[in-house]
Amino acid sequence: MGIFSRLTDIINSNLNSILDRAEDPDKIIRLVIQEMEDTLVEVRSTAAKTIAERKEATRRLARLSEAQRGWEQKAELALSKGREDLAKGALVEKAKLTEAGAMLQEELEELGAMLQQGEADIAKLESKLREAKAKQQALAARHETASSRLKVRRNLYDGRVDDAFARFEQVERKLDAAEGEVEAFDLGRGRSLAEEISELAGDSAIEDELAALKARLKKAKSGKPAPGNESGT
Repeated sequence: MGIFSRLTDIINSNLNSILDRAEDPDKIIRLVIQEMEDTLVEVRSTAAKTIAERKEATRRLARLSEAQRGWEQKAELALSKGREDLAKGALVEKAKLTEAGAMLQEELEELGAMLQQGEADIAKLESKLREAKAKQQALAARHETASSRLKVRRNLYDGRVDDAFARFEQVERKLDAAEGEVEAFDLGRGRSLAEEISELAGDSAIEDELAALKARLKKAKSGKPAPGNESGT
């Protein structure tokens, strides 16, 4: 079923209004473009026929003009020979051709007007076709954007995403449990022999430093040299 009934409908169409009323804008715009392209082919075909008819009419008019001049020359020849009757007959034939030429000239003017109107119609139709294709691209872009956004929304609210995060939490809990077991093995462990000896060495160094500090404090109070520092200077 066609969207338009004639060329004038296409030229005067309001695509926005057509698409707003459509239940399926994508389908309607495809039909509109197809019908416009088909109509454009028909209009161009009609224009081509008009051009061919105008060329043929132009050739016929040229032949008529040539024939008129021929009869006029014949009339002049007849008069020069004293044959007025023949001259009159020649002028009658010329008049017939003149009348035919006038009719053909009118036909040429009509064909010219038709061709001019066809050219204007083609220009308007091509403009509408470009508009329709631009609308189609805009609809396609909106459809792609809407589809992408819908896909994102579905993924965000998809239960499978929640299930995946729940599985991540399960894995983390298992890792926490494993790490807890490792740390539990270290609880209550006694120190090794090497650790205890190392600790004794550390304690001895601290006790020696503490004794030296006490000696210095005692010397400072008594004014006497501390042990190990009795040699005078």
